[in-house]
Amino acid sequence: MATDKEKTKKLRQDVAPFAKSDTGKSVFQMINTIVPLLALWVAGYLLVDVSPWLTAGLSIISAGFVVRTFIIFHDCTHGSFFKSKKANDWVGFFTGVLTSFPYEKWKREHTIHHATSSNLDKRGIGDIDMMTVEEYMQASKGQRLWYRFYRNPFVMFGLGPLYMVLILNRFNRKDAKKKERLNTILTNIVILGVCAALIFFMGWQAFLLVQGVTLFVAGSLGIWLFYIQHTYEDSYFEHDSEWDYVKAAVEGSSYYKLPKILQWVTGNIGFHHVHHLAPRVPNYNLEKAHNETPPLHMATTITLRTSLESIRYKLYDEEQGKFVTFKEVNDIIRRKEKGSIAA
Repeated sequence: MATDKEKTKKLRQDVAPFAKSDTGKSVFQMINTIVPLLALWVAGYLLVDVSPWLTAGLSIISAGFVVRTFIIFHDCTHGSFFKSKKANDWVGFFTGVLTSFPYEKWKREHTIHHATSSNLDKRGIGDIDMMTVEEYMQASKGQRLWYRFYRNPFVMFGLGPLYMVLILNRFNRKDAKKKERLNTILTNIVILGVCAALIFFMGWQAFLLVQGVTLFVAGSLGIWLFYIQHTYEDSYFEHDSEWDYVKAAVEGSSYYKLPKILQWVTGNIGFHHVHHLAPRVPNYNLEKAHNETPPLHMATTITLRTSLESIRYKLYDEEQGKFVTFKEVNDIIRRKEKGSIAA
């Protein structure tokens, strides 16, 4: 039986041919993503006096291009979009400003996410907070109430984008190095300057209709994508001593099978199992890597319809090796309480 190390080596060898950036494809992707985004924003501002509803509609469409721009940013943080580190850093900074993400901060935290994804002992950086059933049962009423509030869909996908854009992305963690802090400060200054100029020349109402609506919708979509990529019934989670890199990638990350137009908008990030196995594969090679690597076909496939079921999953049950709902965990608590009373 092959060891985990051998499995990892073999799979990485299989996907290695796809982990190569193509400058032509990268530049073309920037053109067909960022140019339409900027054009939609300009059109939104020009039409705001004609019809605020039309502007809002264009902003919703713009949100899709912001998500796609974020995928470019995301690839730059992995050093996979261009061969040149400088090109990745410059484009990463620019797309970070467009999407409101500080490049160095997100690069470090996302790298940690990749190194600890599905590891129950290393949660808390670059992921969505999750409690196990056992942790929930041992939590105080206040902690349970806060967790229920946090995992509520209206909070996660409604307040979540506001928290992410206005607070989370604006400040560094305490252990951040000088380079990361300076990059965040510079990003914040540039974003503040652009926003101030837009408000001054276009008015705050138009600014909210264009930039506000766009980033809110894009933020909600982004959080949803991140959520569904790791939260589904039979997702993989293990403690550090048993954690396996390949299983975390192939079993702990979903293949979100989307209609072609949504696959394009989301930059193929639905092939998340491929991305977690080989982060240096640029987004435009993810589908090909999946199709031509049979072991990757074992990943859990989720569709638009089945993905909606994941909204119910709130806690990870280590005993059953799957996510459960609050209703299910309440039943578990009641059974255990009855058992202790009977004993």
